[in-house]
Amino acid sequence: MRTRLNCIGVLFGFLLFGFGVPRQSIETQANLIRVDIDELRSDRGQVLCALFSSAADFPKKTDKALVHARSTILGGHATCEFQSVPSGTYAVSVFHDENSNGKLDTNFMGIPREGVGASNNAKGHFGPPKFSAAAFQYSGGPMALKISINYL
Repeated sequence: MRTRLNCIGVLFGFLLFGFGVPRQSIETQANLIRVDIDELRSDRGQVLCALFSSAADFPKKTDKALVHARSTILGGHATCEFQSVPSGTYAVSVFHDENSNGKLDTNFMGIPREGVGASNNAKGHFGPPKFSAAAFQYSGGPMALKISINYL
């Protein structure tokens, strides 16, 4: 009888507290920015994504990005996810690293040879887009963004 009561107590605990998943883990999963990337011209290579919180660094100083993500490509589409993101103002930059060398290849004038994109599908004029054009407010929870890759 005591064993049966212990089992019922454990079952009740699982039901009450989310099947044994710590509350912090559930909250962390909820603070997720998912970026769907399309219009990739091939499935070669990978897509590299960066989440920025600073206009001073966006989009060129990827080493200063708040978070990085990478994705494989399937059927001209890729997805990057940023987890545990606190509320704030952010901008995302992405590029199609076709040769998987981990960097954005450019020509002698600095124009990208690989596809690029930014949140809000922001485009630059004679250079990369401005942070203000790509910026979005994030207040927590799940968020989905869509970015189309551009080949210059």
